[in-house]
Amino acid sequence: MVEAKSNNTLPVPAKNIADIRKDYQLAALDESHTGDDPLLFFHKWFSEAEEAQVNEVNAMTLATVDAYGKPHARIVLLKGLDDKGFVFFTNYTSAKGHNIDDNPHAALVFFWGELERQVRVEGIIEKVTAEESDAYFQSRPQGSRLGAWASPQSTVIADRSILYENYIKYDKEFDGNIPRPPHWGGYRLLPAEIEFWQGRSSRMHDRIRFKMNPGNTWEKARLAP
Repeated sequence: MVEAKSNNTLPVPAKNIADIRKDYQLAALDESHTGDDPLLFFHKWFSEAEEAQVNEVNAMTLATVDAYGKPHARIVLLKGLDDKGFVFFTNYTSAKGHNIDDNPHAALVFFWGELERQVRVEGIIEKVTAEESDAYFQSRPQGSRLGAWASPQSTVIADRSILYENYIKYDKEFDGNIPRPPHWGGYRLLPAEIEFWQGRSSRMHDRIRFKMNPGNTWEKARLAP
């Protein structure tokens, strides 16, 4: 167990954290730019982020809530987008998998700093079909497929050697023909709300929010920054 130390003084940052700021001036966002379908507009922004060579363009923060109402967040990778929602893959028995089992409400955040843009998504998470999970799993590199078997994700392990031992074990067992583990697959977040944020000068940012109505139509509104 790591013992907490209470008398140590934190090093002084080279720059006062409170003074770190950037004045956003690259672009503006108007209601006329977004159209009426936020998923189509997300596609447009995602393509522009790819063209701008944003690092890890598909990286997104996934926030979930456990059975006790405690929030948890981590970075995962977007691996699919269709007219239903946003798809990612993981271990179903991981901490995030248990959170989703307990409470399917979740949120995503994309931040593309090179374009001074952010997208927030809120909605309900459901599992994708087994066929979708199988297809994506078989498209992964062999090492990643073995890793899905080797890692008991989110559980405490004695040391890293356990992962290597599991990896070697499954590599020999499957001999290149690696099936999808039953505990591994995809989730799709079905969006109920999508907000597009464009940084503007003097913190007067543009925020356009789409909210799903009971009739499954999108309502668009501008939010104050």
